[in-house]
Amino acid sequence: MSLDGILVINKAVGPTSHDVVGLIRRLATTKRVGHGGTLDPFAGGVLPIFLGKATRLVEYHLGDRKRYRATVCFGASSTTDDLEGALTPSGSAPSRADVEAGLNAFRGPIEQRPPAFSAIKVAGRRAYAMARAGQAVELAPRAVTIHALDLVSWDEATAGEPVAVIDVECSAGTYVRSLARDLGAAVGSGAYLGALTRTASGPFSLEMAHDVDTIRAAAADGPEAIEARLLPIDAGLELATVTIPESLFLALARGQAIGVPADAGPLPADQPIRLVDGDGRLLAIARLDGTKLAPDKVLLDGPAGVGPA
Repeated sequence: MSLDGILVINKAVGPTSHDVVGLIRRLATTKRVGHGGTLDPFAGGVLPIFLGKATRLVEYHLGDRKRYRATVCFGASSTTDDLEGALTPSGSAPSRADVEAGLNAFRGPIEQRPPAFSAIKVAGRRAYAMARAGQAVELAPRAVTIHALDLVSWDEATAGEPVAVIDVECSAGTYVRSLARDLGAAVGSGAYLGALTRTASGPFSLEMAHDVDTIRAAAADGPEAIEARLLPIDAGLELATVTIPESLFLALARGQAIGVPADAGPLPADQPIRLVDGDGRLLAIARLDGTKLAPDKVLLDGPAGVGPA
């Protein structure tokens, strides 16, 4: 059977996001599998996995906000800005009040310099490969937005090396490692990321996530057991929605533009629009083209077996 939908995984610390995709591909016995945003191996938490027809909708989730719970260790800097790099004691230990005040500078739109050990390409080479080879890597700052930033707990058990746990809600493309590094600099101390858990990726939260062992056990019971844990292919898409009458299914399945139903109401001219059947099942993603709805992605079966995904 073909598995189409979104599987929200609670990734453990250790494997790469690619490792998890490979495992789900084997367990679900399907080739069409992708994920909705890389997590570093030392990080855990929410990793949305898209199967089958859902892989065609990944692009609409790439701009989703992310939420994290991050452990920031003060009193030392790291070559990688996290616990996996070489540590160098630096600066003085900040107080909790210092850090709480320092967080204010990072709320809202900010310019952030990505870590040297990142997958960003410089002249065709990955920055981390250059850094590992001992080459100096200075990446250009990029604009990101920190929508929420709160201190959850503070631990001074180790003298001179306090640890803060913070909750972060941020735009896609934000490096929490850079945030930890820059927070340390703002309070006159070295700092690095000691642990990271993604608690939400867009609409997908840790509460709805399954660990890999659960999916492995479900796979032993057959594909139906995995299918029961899938969300619909368009779960979490916050798009304008238009219900399409069955008389237009065939034209839509052929990729033809169709007229806008009279009851559709005002539609955005520059945004994707979800086209659904009377039961709310996704038929296509389209854009308004004058007085027509021109399909970008058709999820219907072909004309020989027209029906919703």
